[in-house]
Amino acid sequence: MDILAFVLQGLLALAFLMAGLGKITGSKMHVEGFKHWRLPQWFRVVTSIVEFVGAAALIIGFWESSWAAAGSLWLGVTAIGGILVHVRVKDSFKQTFPIVLLGLLSLIVFFIRSSELSDFPGFN
Repeated sequence: MDILAFVLQGLLALAFLMAGLGKITGSKMHVEGFKHWRLPQWFRVVTSIVEFVGAAALIIGFWESSWAAAGSLWLGVTAIGGILVHVRVKDSFKQTFPIVLLGLLSLIVFFIRSSELSDFPGFN
């Protein structure tokens, strides 16, 4: 299971780093997306910071697996928020699928790594 967790952690960290980078640099796709979802542009920047924090936790999780559990939970909850935004504006499944997939992968990593969560500071 460790190999599966490492692979998924790496893929998720890369995906959320790339998504966060696109949002914080104001790529046209992300700016237009937030307009379409009727969300303010400042929230695009906040979302990118949330994604960077989650990705950083996943990366730290290669050495301290409790961080992977916390980061994947953080990103899984974030993905649920993203799914709700897509549902709210009635986006197609094709548009919603990427965040659904990332959310599912985040939750899989969380369940693999959740036994180590008790080692995370503040989760005693």
